[in-house]
Amino acid sequence: MDYKDYYKILGVEKGASETEIKSAYRKLAKQYHPDKNLGDKKAEEKFKEINEAYEVLGDASKRTKYDRLGAQWNRYQQYGGDPGGFDWSQWTANRGGTYTYSGDLNDIFGSGAGFSDFFQQIFGMSGQGATPRGRASSSLARDAEHEVGITLEESLHGTTRILSKGSRKLEVKIPKGAKNGTKVRFAGEGVDGGNLLLVVKLAEHPKFKLREEGPDLEVDVSVDLYTAVLGGETPVPTLDGKDVKLTIPPESSSGQLIRLRGKGLPKLRETDERGDLYVRLSGVLEVGS
Repeated sequence: MDYKDYYKILGVEKGASETEIKSAYRKLAKQYHPDKNLGDKKAEEKFKEINEAYEVLGDASKRTKYDRLGAQWNRYQQYGGDPGGFDWSQWTANRGGTYTYSGDLNDIFGSGAGFSDFFQQIFGMSGQGATPRGRASSSLARDAEHEVGITLEESLHGTTRILSKGSRKLEVKIPKGAKNGTKVRFAGEGVDGGNLLLVVKLAEHPKFKLREEGPDLEVDVSVDLYTAVLGGETPVPTLDGKDVKLTIPPESSSGQLIRLRGKGLPKLRETDERGDLYVRLSGVLEVGS
């Protein structure tokens, strides 16, 4: 395995200050960012390399470890281990979150994740969010947020996603009643020991829409002129997948709302309670139209 010169990658001297390193990183990251180099694989690889270099040199503890390793790299390779007594980072045990969520953690942390074998051998896995056993989180710890899209049906029943990070898998259970902005938290799985926050975003539904932020739903239903004038019943779809009969009062008008209790989304953290379904009479149709 070849030694990576992170100082050379960022174009700075070994004694560069934190400000100089950050400035060099920002300049190169802007130049090689994937959004400015669409389809350019070389630029994409360069961008990853730059992020990897900054992940090390921008962190005081990682930089110190890297500098110590540099002079002993050949010896390290020769013995296939850690002859210099380096403090290798490991994943802490018993990590968990408020809820026990399919996606890739590389997508959350950006193109900087999925670092080289060189990086992983020194710092363990991708190095992001990893802290040595028994050590408090770094003062550089930052929370990482990622939007997770789910359907209304998944909010109705609850759902599961699997996040992967190298060989590790995180199963996340998104609870019933999750709505826009609901956060599923994993302690210690963010950047440098921060938290990983998965923020729920409900996808638009072809039939149903949220009233404000839920748990109430709304659906449009058309009725014929006779039923609207004289009253009667009409089938109404529900998120459960089954139609229910709705009583239409006499002299109903287009745009009128009728409430079906308990046919909305579950109320978050309330086991059996659900919001309501509001049926909007979207058009009073004449018979045969």
